[in-house]
Amino acid sequence: MSVTRQAEPAVTPPPAPGPGQSDGRTRQRSLPVRLLARPEVGVFLGAVAVFVFFLFAAPAVRQGGSMATVLYQASTIGIMALPVALLMIGGEFDLSAGVAVVTSALTASMLSYQLTMNVWAGVIVALAVSLGVGAFNGWVLVRTGLPSFLVTLGTFLILQGVNLAVTKLVTGNVATDDISDMEGFAQAKAFFASSFDLGGVQVKITVVWWLVFAALATWVLLRTKYGNWIFAVGGSRESARAVGVPVTFTKITLFMLVGFGAWFVGMHQLFSFNTVQSGEGVGQELIYIAAAVIGGCLLTGGYGSAIGPVFGAFMFGMVNQGIVYAGWNPDWFKAFLGVMLLGAVLINLWVRRAATRR
Repeated sequence: MSVTRQAEPAVTPPPAPGPGQSDGRTRQRSLPVRLLARPEVGVFLGAVAVFVFFLFAAPAVRQGGSMATVLYQASTIGIMALPVALLMIGGEFDLSAGVAVVTSALTASMLSYQLTMNVWAGVIVALAVSLGVGAFNGWVLVRTGLPSFLVTLGTFLILQGVNLAVTKLVTGNVATDDISDMEGFAQAKAFFASSFDLGGVQVKITVVWWLVFAALATWVLLRTKYGNWIFAVGGSRESARAVGVPVTFTKITLFMLVGFGAWFVGMHQLFSFNTVQSGEGVGQELIYIAAAVIGGCLLTGGYGSAIGPVFGAFMFGMVNQGIVYAGWNPDWFKAFLGVMLLGAVLINLWVRRAATRR
């Protein structure tokens, strides 16, 4: 008995792509499209536009001393905006960052003056306190699962009250005592708040620290395992944990980085003005967050860069000082910031959609 076998259907392989063609799966995106996909491209274009605008609207900006002032204003925001941006890429944000700066400065000032210690002792204790505040925020977050908005809002209120109450209790005033005549002050001022000559223009040392921290943060994000962890926990905490990312460690250390930034800016303020007002810092946290958002970071996490907040902080400094040099009413500053924030968000949204469509 013969067995009839059915012929197998012919399978036609897909045509091989011709020279210079791609099958779609391995197609390389063009350079402009790859640039559009970068989170800092939109804010870079915005920073250029703001800079050019004030070059014409405020001719005084063209002077070297004026630009040094702009960069100084940008650096005091940018140093804090960097760790805030890393935290936002990791999916969280910190509402206590502004008052934490003042807490750090108050700790160093009162400890040094009241105990007649070398100011470097106060600086080191202030660093420990700032890192402790960050670690506390991160620990509460990962232990309770509460939103970072609620956790850091509570810390914000605690620090605000402690700053005022303890300062009044210790000094009898709302400000700390002058520490400029204490041992170690000159060396600390040189490190945190000095100036140097650059082509006949006095430039604040914070500008150098700002750029150094930005380069370091960029390297961490793009070249280290820890940078991959930041993007992973910001994109999806559970997925990151499933592939072995130490979510708890990453979250806590990101909050501690914000604490480190608060310490550094607090030390700059202390050694620039020799004293600290205990009620300052309220509202600055929104400036830091806005600089990060303008720089391309998403509130939802998992997207952003360290270079974007550099341009975002520069825009803040440019607008802040540009309004003054133009002779306009400084009350317009907040309006400009609102326009910048909304415009940056819309531009970043358009850039991401355009890159995705292509």
